[in-house]
Amino acid sequence: MAGRRGAPTGRYGGRSAAERRAERRRRFLDAGLELFGRGPGYRATTVAALSEAAGLSTRQFYEEFSSLEDLLAELHLEVNDIAERAVLATLPEVRGLPLAERTARLFRAYADTITADRARIRIAFVEIVGVSPRMDRQRLARRARWVDFICAEAAAAAERGEIPGRDYRIAAAAFTGSITGLLHDWDAGWVDATLDELIDELVQLLLARLHAADGTSG
Repeated sequence: MAGRRGAPTGRYGGRSAAERRAERRRRFLDAGLELFGRGPGYRATTVAALSEAAGLSTRQFYEEFSSLEDLLAELHLEVNDIAERAVLATLPEVRGLPLAERTARLFRAYADTITADRARIRIAFVEIVGVSPRMDRQRLARRARWVDFICAEAAAAAERGEIPGRDYRIAAAAFTGSITGLLHDWDAGWVDATLDELIDELVQLLLARLHAADGTSG
C-alpha cells in the first residue's frame, strides 16, 4: 500500500527510526480523519493540504502512502477494526443473556464505537462510497465480515433453540445495509432522533428478522 523508500535506521531524540516513522504515519492518518471526516472530505482534499494539516511535507507523505486513496483505505479498515474489537470484547460479557438483551448489547458496542467520533461515520459510510472499484471491493468485503459475524451468532442462537434454524444471510445483509443508510442519514441531519432511538430501532429490526420464521417479535 505504501510507497516505501530508504529510511534512516539509527536513533534520534531517544526514538528509533521505526518509532519516528510510526509517529509520522499516525500524524498523516489523524490529518486524514480530520479532513476526510470533519473537513472538506476525501474528494476535496489534496496531498498538499493533508501534509500541511499533519505538519509534514508531501515528500514524507509519499514515503508512507502511494496516494490519498491508500490513506483513505487504511482509515476505513482502522474504523472497522476498532468497532470489531469493541464487539468481540463484549461477547464474553453477554453470554447467557436473553437474545434481545444480548443483541442490544452487541449492537450498542458497535454503534457507540462508530459514533464516538462522528468523523468515523463519514469514513465508514460516506467518503468510501464510489471512490474506485478497489475501494468498493474493500467496503463490501468488510460488510461481508459483519454479515458473517451476524450469521454465526444467529446460528448459535438457533442451536440453543432461541430462534428458528435457517439461513440468515439475506437478513444479515439487509440489516447491515440499514445500518449504513440510517447512520449516514442521521449524521447528515436527515433523521431527527437520538443515538439511543436509532440503536433501539435497528435492534428491533434485527430481532424481527431473526424471529420471522416463528411468528414472534422478540
